[in-house]
Amino acid sequence: MSHIVVTKESCRRMAKDVARALRQKVVSLCRRLGIGVCLRTLVLIFCLTFFWVQMHMFDVSDNDALQILTKPDGLLDANDSMLQLVPQRLHKFLVSPPQRDRLHQAILPGNSSLDHSVPISLNASEIRQLIDQYNVRQTVFNEEFYGPLQNDSLVIVIQVHTRIMYLRHTIVSLAQAQGIENVLLIFSHDHYDEQINELIRMIDFCKTMQIFYPYSIQTHPNTFPGESPEDCPRDILKSDAIKRNCVNAMHPDQYGHYREAKFTQTKHHWWWKANRVFKELDILSNYSGPVLFLEDDHFVAEDFIYMLKLMERTASVVCPQCSILSLGTYLKTYNFYGEAKKDILKVIRRQQIFAAELTPPSWSFKIVPSFTHYNKAEISQWISSKHNMGMAYNRTVWEQIVNCADTFCNYDDYNWDWSLQSVSNNCLSHEFKTLVLKAPRVFHIGECGVHHKKSCFDMALIVKVQKLLNSVTKYLFPKKLEVSYGPVKKKVLRKGNGGWGDVRDHKLCLRLVNRIT
Repeated sequence: MSHIVVTKESCRRMAKDVARALRQKVVSLCRRLGIGVCLRTLVLIFCLTFFWVQMHMFDVSDNDALQILTKPDGLLDANDSMLQLVPQRLHKFLVSPPQRDRLHQAILPGNSSLDHSVPISLNASEIRQLIDQYNVRQTVFNEEFYGPLQNDSLVIVIQVHTRIMYLRHTIVSLAQAQGIENVLLIFSHDHYDEQINELIRMIDFCKTMQIFYPYSIQTHPNTFPGESPEDCPRDILKSDAIKRNCVNAMHPDQYGHYREAKFTQTKHHWWWKANRVFKELDILSNYSGPVLFLEDDHFVAEDFIYMLKLMERTASVVCPQCSILSLGTYLKTYNFYGEAKKDILKVIRRQQIFAAELTPPSWSFKIVPSFTHYNKAEISQWISSKHNMGMAYNRTVWEQIVNCADTFCNYDDYNWDWSLQSVSNNCLSHEFKTLVLKAPRVFHIGECGVHHKKSCFDMALIVKVQKLLNSVTKYLFPKKLEVSYGPVKKKVLRKGNGGWGDVRDHKLCLRLVNRIT
């Protein structure tokens, strides 16, 4: 459990000390270098100080310090201050059940006759049997309360791994969205975990479904697509791999490295999940509307469904060629300081509408965006690093992607979004265009994942996003979108990140969309 306790008074004292030191330095510098250099230095110091404050200052009450208490699974204590930002009815997703411990149980879908108090340890074969039953039954929960899926409804698909601590807050944000009762919420898993299943079964605000990727590391712990003893180590030289006669010796990636299953699984899962949704689920056989793709560490604004529908209507008029709607922007890449070059004072006034907070060093680059552009959108080329979060597209677009399966599946990059960029750049007759919100409605709250070896969950960024959204409610639900055109960039053929040189991955990828047998 980690503690962060900061008071406003301590921040003021720290700011005064910094200002005093800077003032002394500036006076000394001006005496030596003259007024011109002095003024430029003052502007630079002012900008740097402003950026520092934005990244490092808490917005806390005048009387109380903010305490953030976290546990490894994201559960909060009943008196945690974070709960003040969440409606009482949603505390159940964040607080430990009072009556019993959470146990891993094998509960078959639709079978309530099992003893829920008896923990069961499952092997890979038993897990495969369970997820096969889930996938065959295609059970839709809460349909009796919210009715069948309509063509003007919305389907949301969330890719889930093991990060229940973030998933709790993703669910809380979804529950507060206007129009969520008309949504079909599909959770796509690559890891069977009864604690996560139990959390999802608690959802009572919309229809839900669970699907399970059937070729995971968990279900294939010692064989491909997992890692087997016969596989080549990642960093072995190809010549040594051939001598060792490991199974994939002839197929390192473009950088000379051999596959790592924990990385390849994410791309396989994304590919399988999209195909499963558009091609294999009975409930969606007649659905032609958009499907919004999220992940288990995304946090949505209250008006995200409203905004998606507004974007849909707007795109049909001003950008019928836009294939993808994008509701999210990564906080670390959201550059709302651009206008500071013209007038830094405007930026200062603009920042008064949202809370900036002191965060641990690992979050120092996470800057929340301004909502000055709350009703603005931009037409742009689809760029994987900018527009891969909160993506929505329909079955027609998916069919275009699947028709480029060879490009996607053979591209030497373990990232699905970079592979999709290759499809856009190298296979389609016209590159993907996107309509993207300039003030995002989907936020990335997670940093822990396959790229991180240590546990790095922290509540500070979640608090930051929560407080941002609470402070800008008057800007939500705009009546119309003002659309502009982004800059047209020259097509760049990028070299992939590697990790995808094994022909077994290429073949599995193609099999997942029935391109080879």
